[in-house]
Amino acid sequence: MDANRDTFETRLKNNAREIEALLDALLSPSALSDEIARPETLRDAMHYAVLNGGKRLRPFLVVESAALLGGDAEAALRVGAALECVHCYSLVHDDLPAMDDDDLRRGKPTVHIKFDEATAILAGDSLLTYAFDIIAAPETTLADTSKASLVLALARAAGLGGMAGGQALDLAAEKQAPDEAGIIRLQAMKTGALIRFACEAGAVISASQPEDRRRLRAFGEKIGLAFQLADDILDLTSDTATMGKATGKDAARGKGTLVALRGMEWAEAQLRKHVRDAEALLAPYGARGSTLIAAAHFIADRKS
Repeated sequence: MDANRDTFETRLKNNAREIEALLDALLSPSALSDEIARPETLRDAMHYAVLNGGKRLRPFLVVESAALLGGDAEAALRVGAALECVHCYSLVHDDLPAMDDDDLRRGKPTVHIKFDEATAILAGDSLLTYAFDIIAAPETTLADTSKASLVLALARAAGLGGMAGGQALDLAAEKQAPDEAGIIRLQAMKTGALIRFACEAGAVISASQPEDRRRLRAFGEKIGLAFQLADDILDLTSDTATMGKATGKDAARGKGTLVALRGMEWAEAQLRKHVRDAEALLAPYGARGSTLIAAAHFIADRKS
């Protein structure tokens, strides 16, 4: 796995550079056709929100899942940038005083601290909207049927029955802790839905067979569960300097997590099981699946 890990980390860093260059271009001061103007402060806040660091794991999964199936690399990069806009919008809103009330994100002031609350809300709204613009735009060279499929899948992953719904359940969990099934549902929605989309999107971009889409969707579900378990473990074992955000807040607020419910030993064993299950799903692709498998291990082993 060491060689695969080295290859993975190189590809992850290269992809991050490409995604950041694309996001920078997409958020230039110049208005697009049919846009009237781009207000400077709002654009600056959006730019700050998406270009303040991060591993760019979700767009990486889009690009690599498309590469696995021979999809168009440039189109995959644009879909990855769209997904990163959705992810960063969710972080901007998640950090607001009415939500998780965080002052730090990736070691830097959160958007509402750097700017103000109203600007942060509008920046999040605009990033969410822009994601669908990026997918639908002529520059994303995919068939209209593929674009429509991606828009639908991303909307379902981000909205009421996905990430936003998961955030609502997470806020409710501060008042009444859910049972194990409730925690798994919450985490599959809040964290897992966008990761699932990232992997499934590769099959859509590639116009692959339904079985490929089902397999990559299931892979995304498994690594999404692994991501949240790893996050919950780090929230208890890491510190603010390492994580770049406040730690220990779930426990302080009385939020239920699988780690708190079942214990650290169980959580670590379950984390490894999710990775094994993810590997098994990619077994039919042989060596072509090695980078995505390395991504699953990276998610489980990450320190921040």
